Amino acid sequence: MNIIAVDDEPIALRDLEYTVLKACEKLTKEQTDMSGINLLCFKVADEVISFAKKNEVHIAFLDINMGSMNGIDLAKSLKGINSNTNIIFVTGHKKYALDAFEVRASDYILKPISVDAITQAINNLRFPLRNTLSKKLKVQCFGNFEVFIDNKPLHFPRKKAKELFAYLIHRKGSGCSTMEITDALFKNKENNLSLQSHVQTVISTMIKVFNDLDITDIIEKKRNNISVNVSKIDCDYLNFLQGDPLAVNSYIGEYMLNYIWAEKTSEQLTKKKEK
Repeated sequence: MNIIAVDDEPIALRDLEYTVLKACEKLTKEQTDMSGINLLCFKVADEVISFAKKNEVHIAFLDINMGSMNGIDLAKSLKGINSNTNIIFVTGHKKYALDAFEVRASDYILKPISVDAITQAINNLRFPLRNTLSKKLKVQCFGNFEVFIDNKPLHFPRKKAKELFAYLIHRKGSGCSTMEITDALFKNKENNLSLQSHVQTVISTMIKVFNDLDITDIIEKKRNNISVNVSKIDCDYLNFLQGDPLAVNSYIGEYMLNYIWAEKTSEQLTKKKEK
């Protein structure tokens, strides 16, 4: 679960970070669904938007009076990326409350903040965490490629359907054409009508796996272009690229051992870790 805290004043941001962490600790002890908390702090709005485009943000604590972009405009941008993001404004001014209501904020907290105020805000989110996290996929790329839902392995009826999903993860969310998929998964096969039909079957099978689980926002398919929505998954490889210490430490030189096309990436990750 990704929580972000945004304030352009360093002291205020540290105070917000400390208070949010204390509130999360309290909620965890009360057995509220606060599993896998990842709290990130930002001082610049552009960095927030860049992060949100690549990662799902579940809760955003936003100051309002900031430099290049105020908190209200930032909230609108976050909602444009993911309408289910819970916005909680943390400000020293009452006058923006109506604006906060218009962007469907979950709460409006006046400074100085307290653990109780943050706790209450999280307990009364507009989009409850139990709903947003219930279908979260976990993807393992280090070692053999595996996919889990609710900590149980996800079954793909065709090996190539699983490999296709691995390849889309490997592409980090960028779109792939049918030709690119064919070249990657069937490199030594003659590209004829029979193979093209088989590729379409593989794509349909992969999509059906997620549709059957009522996970319809993982795969994004347009005409002759298919990609994976990386903000909807928890993936060691993608976390590694974001500099997550746990993911970096978990990498021991093995990446998608199931697939030949992944060999060069393993070398690149090893060099990146050694820097």
